Amino acid sequence: MQQYSSLPEQNSQIDATPTPLIKIQQLRAQLWLERSLNHLQTSLNDCLLAASNNVLQGSSPEAEICQTVVNELDSALNGDRVAIALFQPQETVARVCYVSHSSSRAESFVVEVVGKKTKKLRLKLQEVIALKDLQQIENQQPPSAWQLTDDSGGVMGWLIVATTFPQSDCEPFSALQAQLRPQLMTRAAKYCATALAQLRQIQSWQQHSQQLGSFNQELERSNQLKNQFLANTSHEIRTPLSSIIGFTHLLLAQGYDPSKERHQEYLKIIQSSGKHLLALINDILDLSKIEANQLEVQWENVNVPELCRNVLALVKEKAANKGLKLRLELDSNVTTVVADPLRLKQMLLNLLFNALKFTSTGVVGLEVVAKGVFVHFIVWDTGIGISQEDQAQLFQPYFQISNVTSRHEGTGLGLAVTRKLAEIHGGYVEVESEVNRGSRFTIILPFTPFLEAKELGEDRGDGGVTTSLYPLAITPSSSKEILLVEDDLPNGELMQTYLGKLGYHVTWVKTASEMWTFLTELEPAVILMDVNLPDGNGLNLVRQLRENQHYQKIPIIAQTAMAMKGDREICLAAGVNDYISKPIDLSLLTSLVAKYSRV
Repeated sequence: MQQYSSLPEQNSQIDATPTPLIKIQQLRAQLWLERSLNHLQTSLNDCLLAASNNVLQGSSPEAEICQTVVNELDSALNGDRVAIALFQPQETVARVCYVSHSSSRAESFVVEVVGKKTKKLRLKLQEVIALKDLQQIENQQPPSAWQLTDDSGGVMGWLIVATTFPQSDCEPFSALQAQLRPQLMTRAAKYCATALAQLRQIQSWQQHSQQLGSFNQELERSNQLKNQFLANTSHEIRTPLSSIIGFTHLLLAQGYDPSKERHQEYLKIIQSSGKHLLALINDILDLSKIEANQLEVQWENVNVPELCRNVLALVKEKAANKGLKLRLELDSNVTTVVADPLRLKQMLLNLLFNALKFTSTGVVGLEVVAKGVFVHFIVWDTGIGISQEDQAQLFQPYFQISNVTSRHEGTGLGLAVTRKLAEIHGGYVEVESEVNRGSRFTIILPFTPFLEAKELGEDRGDGGVTTSLYPLAITPSSSKEILLVEDDLPNGELMQTYLGKLGYHVTWVKTASEMWTFLTELEPAVILMDVNLPDGNGLNLVRQLRENQHYQKIPIIAQTAMAMKGDREICLAAGVNDYISKPIDLSLLTSLVAKYSRV
C-alpha cells in the first residue's frame, strides 16, 4: 500500500473510505433505480402503442397510463402505496384518482403533513386533498409528492407516495434505496407527464386521420371540379382565340383581297371574339377575387332609375336583333341604393344577357320594387324556362343549360359571379322558372348595407361619393397636348392613333428619362402614365411630379394591367387623378381625357 503514502496530508484524514461491500450495495441501488425506470418506460411505451392501435379495452388511454405508473412504482418500492391525485380546477383541490393495488388496506397508507400541527393524509380513491397540504408535502424533506405538469408548465396533478423511511438499524441497501426514492419519483413524474403529452399528440393525429378520410373525399371532388374547370376554361378561351387568329391570318394572307363588306364582317368577328375573351377573363378574375376575399368594392349612393335605363340601353341592340321587346318597370319609392354601381350594373347585365340568350320570342323585362328595407331587381323573360333539375345547379361555375343553339355562348360564370356579388352587398339571388313558361331572377339587396363610415367615403353633398385619395382642384385645359408615357409598342400605337383621330396631339415617350426631357418643352393637358416602365416605376414618377411645383396640377391618368384589390387605391394614393386598367377601354379613355381637356 506504499502508493498511498504520497497523497496530500489533507486527504490522508479520510478514514471512512467505502468498503468493497458498500460499493457493491451502491451499485445495486443504482441498478435498482435504472431498472425500475426502464420497466416504467417500457410499460408506458406499451400503453402508447396500444392507444395508437386502438386496442385498449375497458378504460381510457389516460387512465391506463396513470394506473401503469402507480403500479410500476408500487412494485419498485416493495409494496408502498403510490397514488396520483388530479387537480380539480373548479373545486380548487386535488382528488385521488389512481392508487396502486398491492394492498387491500388503504387506510394503513398515510402521508404525514409536517407543520405546526401534524396531520395525516390517507391515500384512497376519491380522497380530496387540499392544495396547501400538497404544497407542504412537496416541500418537506424528504418529499412525498411530485408535480405532473403539461407542455405549458401547468399543473395537471401530483404523484404521491406513502412510505416509511428506514430507521438507522435498517439494512444498508434499503437505506440507499431510500436515498434514491426522490430521484425515482422525480423522473417517474416526468415520464408520466411526457407519456400523457404523447398520448394527446397521438389522439390529435388519430382525429386528423379521421378528418383526412373525409378531406380526401372532398379533395377528390375538388380535383374533379378542377379538371372540369380547366377543360371548360380551355374550351372557352380557345373558341374566341380560334376566330381571332383565323380571321387575322385570313386578312393578312398574301394575295387575299376581300371585299369591303367581307373585310368589315371579319373585323367585327375579331372584335366580338376579343370582347368575349375579355369577358371570360374578367369573370374568372372576379370569381377568383371574390373567393379570395380580394374584390374591390366602391360604395356609392347609386341613382337606381338612371342605372337601370343605362343597362337596358346596353342590351337594346341585342334585343332588337332577336325581335324582342324590352320592358322597364320602376317603383317610385326606389330612387337610390348604397352599392357599387359597376358591380350592380354587372349583376343586372349578367341576368339580362341570359334572359335574351334563352328567349326567342316575346319580352324581356326589368322590374324594380321596394319591399321593406330591401330593393328587388327582377329580370324576367318569356323564354324556354329552366327545369327543376337545372335550377339546382344554376349557380355552379361553368354550368350551362343544355341548349344546342346557345351552348357556346357565354362563359358559364355569370350567375356564379352574380350570386357572390349579391352576397357581398348583403343580399342574395332567387330564381323562379317553369319549362317553356319563362324565368324570373330576383336580386334582393338592402337599401343600405352595414358599412363602416370609411367604406362609404366622403359625401360630396350631391348624392355621390368621392373615392379619390389625392383630390386636386383641376381646371380643364384648352391644350390639345397629351403626353403618353408607355413602353408597350402595340398599346402606345393604339392610344396615339386613337386620340390623334379625336383631335389631340399625342407625344409618345417610352421611358422615364424621355418623359422628363419632353416635360421641359411641353405643357400637356393630361399625362397618361404607364405604371411599369423599363427605367422606373410609374407611381414613383407620379410622386416626383407631385413634389415639383411646376407639375402639381397636371392631371395624370394611370393606365396599367394592375387589376387586383387595392391597386386602384395604390395608384390614387401616389397622386394620380384617375385610373384605367388594361386592356384599354377606348370609350372610357376618351371620357377620362375629355374630363381634363376642352377639345
